[in-house]
Formats: sequence, C-alpha cells, structure tokens
Amino acid sequence: MASTRVYILAKELGVESSAIVKKCQDEELDVKNHMSTISAGLAATIREWFSEGDNVTAVEEAEKVDLEKVKLKRKPRRKAPKKEEQQEQVAAQPEAPEPVETQVQEQITQQAEPQPEPQIEIPKPEPVKQAEPAPQQQVEDKPKVKKDKPVIPAGPMLEKPAPAKLAGPKVVRFEKPEPEVQRKPRPPRPRFNEPTTEPLMGRTGEAGAGEKGKDTKKRKSRTHGRRKDEADAEATRRAKYIAQRRERDLEERQARLTAATGEMHRLRPTRKIEAKRAGGSSSAPTAKVEKLTLQEPVTVKSLSAGLAVKATDVIAKLMQQGILATANQAIANDVAQLVAIEFGAELHVESKPSIEDEIKAEFENRPRENLKKRPVVATMLGHVDHGKTSLLDKIRSTQVQAGEAGGITQHIGASQVEWQGHTVTFLDTPGHEAFTAMRARGANMTDVVVLVVAADDGVMPQTVEAINHAKAAGVPVLVALNKIDLPGIDINRIYSRLSELELAPTEWSGQTEVVKTSATTGQGINDLLEHLDYISELLELKADDTIPATGWVVEAKMDSQRGPVATLLLKEGKLEKGDIVLAGSSYGRVKMIRDSMGKIIKTAVSSMPVEIIGLNGVPQAGDRFYVLDDLNRAKLAVEENIALERESSLAKRTQVTMDNLFSQIEAGNVKELNIIIRADVQGSVDVLNKYLSELSTDEVKIKIIHAAPGGITEGDIVLAEASNALIIGFNVVAEEAVAKDADEKGVDIRLYSVIYRITEDLHKAMVGLLEPEEKESVLGRAVVRNTFKVSKIGTIAGCYVTDGVAAKNAKVRLIRDSIVIRDDLTIFSLKHFKDDAREVKAGLECGVKLAKFDDVKLDDVLEFYEIVKVARTL
Repeated sequence: MASTRVYILAKELGVESSAIVKKCQDEELDVKNHMSTISAGLAATIREWFSEGDNVTAVEEAEKVDLEKVKLKRKPRRKAPKKEEQQEQVAAQPEAPEPVETQVQEQITQQAEPQPEPQIEIPKPEPVKQAEPAPQQQVEDKPKVKKDKPVIPAGPMLEKPAPAKLAGPKVVRFEKPEPEVQRKPRPPRPRFNEPTTEPLMGRTGEAGAGEKGKDTKKRKSRTHGRRKDEADAEATRRAKYIAQRRERDLEERQARLTAATGEMHRLRPTRKIEAKRAGGSSSAPTAKVEKLTLQEPVTVKSLSAGLAVKATDVIAKLMQQGILATANQAIANDVAQLVAIEFGAELHVESKPSIEDEIKAEFENRPRENLKKRPVVATMLGHVDHGKTSLLDKIRSTQVQAGEAGGITQHIGASQVEWQGHTVTFLDTPGHEAFTAMRARGANMTDVVVLVVAADDGVMPQTVEAINHAKAAGVPVLVALNKIDLPGIDINRIYSRLSELELAPTEWSGQTEVVKTSATTGQGINDLLEHLDYISELLELKADDTIPATGWVVEAKMDSQRGPVATLLLKEGKLEKGDIVLAGSSYGRVKMIRDSMGKIIKTAVSSMPVEIIGLNGVPQAGDRFYVLDDLNRAKLAVEENIALERESSLAKRTQVTMDNLFSQIEAGNVKELNIIIRADVQGSVDVLNKYLSELSTDEVKIKIIHAAPGGITEGDIVLAEASNALIIGFNVVAEEAVAKDADEKGVDIRLYSVIYRITEDLHKAMVGLLEPEEKESVLGRAVVRNTFKVSKIGTIAGCYVTDGVAAKNAKVRLIRDSIVIRDDLTIFSLKHFKDDAREVKAGLECGVKLAKFDDVKLDDVLEFYEIVKVARTL
C-alpha cells in the first residue's frame, strides 16, 4: 500500500483534517498539518481510531475520538418557495379541517390558472419519512402531490462508518512482556494411525479419543508399569518439543514484524518521536548510560558500544585530548575513563584474568602440607670496586672445595653455599640497575640486600643509589663494611653518612646491622653468614619442596650450541628433568639441569639457583616461571602473553611529566611526586633537596627518591621508569644513548641552569599555571680533537661532527666529562677546511671559533642547539 496525505484520508473518512492532526499529535506522532504524508500502516491505524467500536490492532494511549464532534457539517438545503413552505407548515400543524367543498373548489381554481415556469430547477428532495396528514386533509383527486415515496434529502447519506478492515498479513502484537507463568504442557496431538498416550478433549484411553458417543470416563488406561513410564516420557518429550516450536514461531513472527517498515509505527508509535527529540536515531531508543564495566584492554569500539554512542564521537573526544586512534585500537584506562566522564558515565575497567594469572592463583592457593625452612636469598649491591665480587668469591672459596667453586657462577650470577649446616643463596646480579629492572617487572627475588661499602671510600654515589633501590624494593638491608683491614679508616664518618640515609647502625642505637669484613683476610665472613641466618629466622622463610616448582628467571641468553639457556631461582617447590616449564613468553620441557657449581643434577628444590635447557625461546629477566603438567596449556599461555605484550605496548601507561603533572593530579593518579635530582656539585644537590621538599602540598607530597652529583645515567632512567619519577638536571646533561632511552620509556628529563626556575616551573605545574615554554632543540654534537691558538683571534677548536649538524647560527653548550662548563655560547666563525660554512653535517670535520671564549680542551663536546618556543598544554 502506498502512502497518502492527511487531507485525502480525512475526505475519505468524512472528518475534519484538523481532527486527524490533533489525534496524531496527542499520540505523539510526527504529523504537523493536513499536507503531512502518512504511511499505509499509520493510515490503517487512523481508520481504526476514527471508526466505531473498540480497537482491534491499533495502540491508543490518548483519549478516544468523539466522532459526533469531528464529523463534517453538511451545508443546509436550498430554501423552497414560500408556497411549498406554507403547504408543509399547514400539513404539519394540526388545525381544524375545512369543508370538502372548499378544498375541491380551491384545487379547481389552481388548475385553471396558468402556472409560471420556474427559472431555477430545484432538485427533487430525497424521500423523508413524514407524519401522515389527518384523514380529513386527504383528498382523493389531489394533483401533483404524491404521498407514495418518502422525501430524501440531498447530499450523501449521513451514516456511521463501519469498522475499518485491514488488508495484509495478520499482526501479532506484544505490548508488554507477559509475566512468566508455569503452564502445564499441552498434550500432543495423535498422528495418523497411531494411538495416543495422553487424554485428548477430556477423553481417556488409547484409541477412544477419536470415537464419538461413547462414555470414556468409565474406561481405564491400559498402559501400566514400564509401558506407562515410557508413555509419560514420550509425552513429556513431545510437550517440550511443542513448547520450543511455539517459542521459535513467536520469535520468527516478531522478527518479521520488526523488519516491516509500515508496522513499526503501530508497534512502537512513540519510539521514533522520543529518538528525534533526543537528537539520535529513530530506529532505537537512546538510553543514557551512567555506569559501565569493561574488561582490559579497552578499545574505541568496545567503549563506544558500552556508552551507546557512535565510535566517531569517541574518536572526536580522543582527538580533543591529542590522541589519534582507530576503532580497533586499544587506549589507556585513564584516557577511557576521562572519555566516559565527558559522556556522563562512570567507567570501571577490570583486568581480564589471563591464563598465567589463573596459574598463579592456583599456585598461591595450593595446599602446602610439608612446610620447612628454606635458605635465605641475599643480593649483593654496592659501589664499583668496593669488593662485592671479591667478598662473594671469598665466601664461596671458604665454604666449597677447590676446583668446584665458580663453575657457572660468573654466567648465572648466583651461587649457594653451606655454612654450619645452613644454606645461603647469593644473587650476584650485574648491578643495582638490573635489580631495579627486575623489581619494575614485579619480581621480588631477594629476601635481604647486602650493601657492600668500602671503608676507605665510604658512601659513594652508587652506594646511595643502591640504598634507594633497596628501599624501593622494600627488603631489609645488611651493611657489609668491607676493606676494614686498611689503615686510616674513619668509621664514624661512614656511620654518620649512613645515618643521613636512614640506615643508622645498631652501634648508634639504630636498626641497621653493620658487619666489618675483609675479602683479603676473611675477617667477618662468619659474622656475615650468621647475621643472614638470623634474618632468615626473623623472616620465617618456609617452603614446600614437594609441590611443582615456581620462581623467577634471573637471566637468559641464546647459546650457539645449546640454544636458549635460562637461569632460574626457585622460590618454592621441586623442579625435575622432563618437567614442563612456562616462563613469560617461552615454554618447553626441561632437558638438562645444572646447579651453581656446574654439576648436572636431576632435581632442584626451594631457594636453589639452576641453569636449564629446553625452552623454545629466551625469556626476559624477572619473568615468573611455573612447572605445569600440560604442554598445551603452557602453549596457550605463551600465545596469550605475546598478545598482551603487544596490546600493552599499544596502550602504554603514561609517565608523569612536567606538562601533564596538573592533569594527573586532578585525575587522582598522583598523590606523591617522585623526583630524581642530578647536579654538578654536591652543594647544588643539597640546595635542591631543601627547596623542592618545601613545595609539598596537602594534595601532593614531593618525594626525592635519589639525589647525587654527576651526569644523568641509565640507572636514573631505569629508576625513574620503575618509580614513575621526574628527572631534574642542574648544570648537567644526559648522554645521547641515555636521552634516547628516556625518550623511548617516556621519562621526562628537565635540564636547568638557574636554580630558582626549577622551583618556579614545578610550582606552576602543580597548580596548573604553566605558560608556553622555550624548548631546546638539539641540532648536533661535535668532539674537539685538536686546538689551535692563533694570535689576535684566540683558540680554534678542530672538531669532528659525530651527530646531526653543526650550524653557525646555533647556540653552543660546552660539555666536559658530562658536566656543563659553559652554556649559551655563540659561534664567531665556522669553517670546513678553508671555506666558511653555514653548517657542517655528521661525519665531517670543521673548525669552530667560539665568541668570547677560548678555554677549549681536547675531548670536549660542543653541543649545538636552538631555542624553539612551544605552547605548553596540560
């Protein structure tokens, strides 16, 4: 059926167009005036509204239409001549009858007089039933007046329209979901030539259901025993099948009705109007989502589906935050939560448990019935050349036989020694940097840290850094004061420095044990081992050696002959040859186990460092390993870990920087701001410590986790990444490799030459008042290979450009041993051989004369940079 307009339908129904418009608007339909177009389905609904009787299929929420008021008012008949009106009035009034002779005489006179022809032809009136005249008024010979047919008025018949009949498929309507009612299943219908097993139409018996005229109430069922049980089961099965079939039919009918465009107006007349008022699509209601929960990782597509908005709207919100993302791209959790807040919803992101998480939970909840004391694991940390390796070699050489010490210790960095019936495991990592990297990956392999301090050098910068790493790991610290046999040692000075670093010795009523040792004479070795055993007793270290093993990967490498080789530290359990090991993104069956002495063994137990062969790849240091009994499960876990690593790299967590510090504070992500300070001298470090600590507020507390003189190192980058810290450099720079590493890891490095600007910028960042800044753009670097002194000119530096370009218009920074000697220098002349040059590219030599500066020495580094103004955004 084609669509029509309101005035056509009104003419068809004989009602006013305004009545149809008003009725549609009362029902909240989009009909504006008499020229509005309406579909066939809506026209059928209007016909039913403007017909007599109750509605059969149409939905009506407003008040019913009063047909008497909305019917079209017909125009009155044209007035007849006065004589006829008088005759009708006379005929209608019951007056006294005149004599018959008078009436006959008047009729004869009227016939004799000539009658003028009427100029306008009056239509013959419709027959109307009128009151019969009195008997005395009737005349037998009355001409032209015929009383046989009733008078019918002009115009169409004013009859009430019959109820509208709808053409087309039958409409099945469900206005509201019916309450679920437990109904008895209908008895199945009998098939042809097959006896029934359930009563039909109130009759019982096997074959008497179809017979008529018989009393079936007195008959008994012939099914009993096993046959009756089978019949009941068959009836139940058929009833269930019929119910499923009926439900499937209803679903198919509902799907067909939903697909019909014309019926949508009648099924849900208000949905389209509500959607248009809300500004959304007319096909579905736009319900506002207030709270939603998504699993990690959150993609743009999943977020838009959860918020019930278009993916393009979510992408637009991300672009406002400076993030370009596609529909299938993963976004960070905090960014997703900010987008949800802009749409008026609260987002809760829950991490989806991976297979490895399930395995970890199984290991943690595994019953441990054979608990016993396990050896303590100690990590050696300290400054370079303070005797860490020498002290560890002395401990091993005094506890094991000659020829068996060492073995693979230098390769795996771990060893286990026996002392008076006690076992101690020493973890000799490549340094505190590797220890911090392991802690950043969630590994806590060590139970106690042995801080080696040389008595002649005292507390050095790397010693302070090692103390900060130990505090960040949250493990107890035992100080080994090595080289105690050297003359001229001031122990009080070392104790004072340790007390400043919150490691007050027990001799000074502190909590830190200090053991005086000597790697040369062996002094204090037994005391050190005794203190380690005492700490293990306090920590109550216990493990079960009968369950499958779990622990950490200390380090791993690819051997040209043996393939992937991994060094494992067993936290708990038993590892045997042939076990299936899952370690991060690698798995495999153990083919060989070697202990710290280099011996091939078949079984390893808790707190034991071993080297294994048999993995399919090289795992990362710090990965957790598990012994499983299913190789396929290990394979699935590895595939999932690889996928999660890829997703995490796409949605990398945002490091705290000076630019986003205020936004991080407002989002509640920063409660404590960690800062690493590097300066040229110790005095500057102390001043910065004091000034920056005074900037702490009630909302954010500034915590300086490391402060030392010297240039920015790779250890600072690793510590800043693990602790989410800012690095502030005062009159120092970062090496090229260190700067690239910081850029890759998202660590913010701020370099200053004026001390008050540090506190000023940090304060502005905390209160959200950062203004556009002048950013340095490094153009290149050049190394001074020779110097030439020319009279009346000064010192000319013969340089080799190692990176970028050396530009004449750029500013120059003179660096000597990673310390800035002079900044903001300008170039007086730049030459390539004998020719003046604007710039010299990397790999070429040049001569540089600095303006008003001649103190240039060999191996100095000239850093060329320019100032670029960048708008700072929060």
